[in-house]
Amino acid sequence: VQLQASGGGLVQAGGSLRLSCAASGSIFSILFMRWYRQAEGKQRELVARITPTGSTVYADSVKGRFTISRDNAKNTVYLQMNSLKPEDTAVYYCGAGRIVGTDYWGQGTLVTVSS
Repeated sequence: VQLQASGGGLVQAGGSLRLSCAASGSIFSILFMRWYRQAEGKQRELVARITPTGSTVYADSVKGRFTISRDNAKNTVYLQMNSLKPEDTAVYYCGAGRIVGTDYWGQGTLVTVSS
């Protein structure tokens, strides 16, 4: 499985961005999909996860602002990010795997939120 993330950029605080992660292969629909982020000088953290059936989990820091979704017909997972804050600035990575663990990683996409 190969993952290609896109959609990062520069946005002002309070703005929105939508990240996309397109997956190759035929097993996308059975994969748990995750978005992670890593800010400069910090460890990578899990932002959101979506199961094959669409159940979602979010980090407390993004609850109510971010929405993860998936389109199995397009082999794509999305991260809609609203009400962005400067502390959301990070490189965002998509990941795919089973119920535990991430086996496949996309390249990062940089999100910069200016104050």
